[in-house]
Order: sequence, then structure tokens, then C-alpha cells
Amino acid sequence: MQRDRAASRVQDSREVDYLRDEVAARVADRLLDIKRRYHTVVEIGAGCGHLAKYVDDDMMDRLVMYEMAKVPLERDAGKEYQVDVQRHQGDEESLEFEPESVDAVVSSLSMHWVNDLPGMLIRIRKALVPDGVFIGAMIGGDSLFELRTSLQLADLDRDGGIAARVSPLTNTRDVGSLLNRAGLTLSTIDIDNIVVNYPSMLHLVSDINAMGEGNAVVQRLPLIKRDTLLAASAIYKEMHGNEDGSVPATFQIIYMIGWKPDPSQPQPLPRGSGEVSLGNMFDSTSHKL
Repeated sequence: MQRDRAASRVQDSREVDYLRDEVAARVADRLLDIKRRYHTVVEIGAGCGHLAKYVDDDMMDRLVMYEMAKVPLERDAGKEYQVDVQRHQGDEESLEFEPESVDAVVSSLSMHWVNDLPGMLIRIRKALVPDGVFIGAMIGGDSLFELRTSLQLADLDRDGGIAARVSPLTNTRDVGSLLNRAGLTLSTIDIDNIVVNYPSMLHLVSDINAMGEGNAVVQRLPLIKRDTLLAASAIYKEMHGNEDGSVPATFQIIYMIGWKPDPSQPQPLPRGSGEVSLGNMFDSTSHKL
């Protein structure tokens, strides 16, 4: 509902595409780094088509935009892209693809909405062809630490306690375990911090809501009092503000790559098959030094 409501305000939602567009471009770069051409690539949680802006027919034949929310999926339906784009409305947690039918699956800034991440990754692995790749980017647990701390301090000062103001996010150390649990191998994980400057905390909160990324915790408070919000804004500026009067917001992006197992992939040698002792190598090096 949040994503549908946000995308229904078409002009406002396009003005806040900057974060999703930037991350989608970086995901496309990672897909391009893999020197192969794909027949079918599926984007899970495609939103309004951010990845489609950065891929072309040298990379793939077809991009399937798979999205649960209908309004963002159809927001830019009339836009032309450099690849054949097909839109499919469906639940990210119950993917509707035949086993071993997809060359690559990508997900850009939608996985933090998924309740059953291990289950979704297992279904992705089943849909991939052998040696198929999954590339994902998700909001990390250290994102918006400036906003979190400011709201917590304001809540403590005004109400004597801390409320759940920001949706929970995944920690970096858990991502590798999720990929391994899903049966994806040769995993690679890296992190980017994207810092965006805003005129004030209130402008940041406004953009988050326009993105459809507001707090989705079921037991959240229905509203935040005006004096608490103003106090948080003042704390934010005092603790984190820039010299020019703006305030920074840090978005931690966790990128992950995992492969469906295939005999053609590099395999570790059996234990004990080494012919050179590392201990002897280090000893000889230390003597030379």
C-alpha cells in the first residue's frame, strides 16, 4: 500500500527516484562486469523500472520487471528502453518461474520489504539456470543512523522512552549466511555508503515518505508529536549538520553476488592435497629479510 500510494503521486515520486536510480546504476555495473550476455534477466521488486534505464541489448535480450505493487509497476509503462521489457505483477516471496529458466536475477533496494528472505533466495536459486547469477542490493542496518539517533534522543527528552520510528533492517554480517543458507555459492559482499545532503531533517523525512519508504512496523505509533519532531530536527542539525546548514543522511547499501552451483565452477582442492608448506615458505622469507 505504501509503494502504491507513493507512486500514485507521479511527479512527486519521480523527483525522489535519485537514490533508487543511483543504486540501480551500480547494480547494472556489476551485471556488466560479468562478461556474458543474458537471454532473460528478472528484476525482483522492480518498482518503477530503475534498472531498465541502465541496461541495453548488448547485455540481455529481455528484462522481466517483477513487482508486487501495481501502481509503481505501471507508472512509466509508456517509456521506451534499450531492451525488451516485460512487466509481471507478483509477490516477491512466491516467485512464479519454472525451475532453471532464468539466466540472472537481480534485486535493487526491495529486499528490505521481504519478510522471508531465506525463502525468497531459495526460490531464486531454483529459478536460475546452472551457473546463473543473483545480484542484489539492499538497505543496510547502519542506514540513516543520523535520523535514528536524533529521533531516539528527542523521544527520550520529550516522552521518556524510545519508539520504533524506523523500520528494522538487515545487518551486513547476516547477508553471507543468507546466501549460503539459500544454496548460492562463490558469494561476494561489499558495502557502499551513499551520503545525501538535505536542507533539513524535515526535507529528508518528506523524501522518505514520497519514496514509499516510511516506517512499516505494525506496532508503530500512529503519529509523531510536533514538538518531538522539531526537537529531533534541532538535535539532527546540532549533532550531524554541515557547515553550510544542510544535514547529511547516510544510506548504507549492501551489495551481494551469489551463483547457482555448477560443476564448471572453480572448486577447492581436497584437504591435504597441497604440495608446498606455507610454514616453510614463511620461514625462508623471514630468513631472507
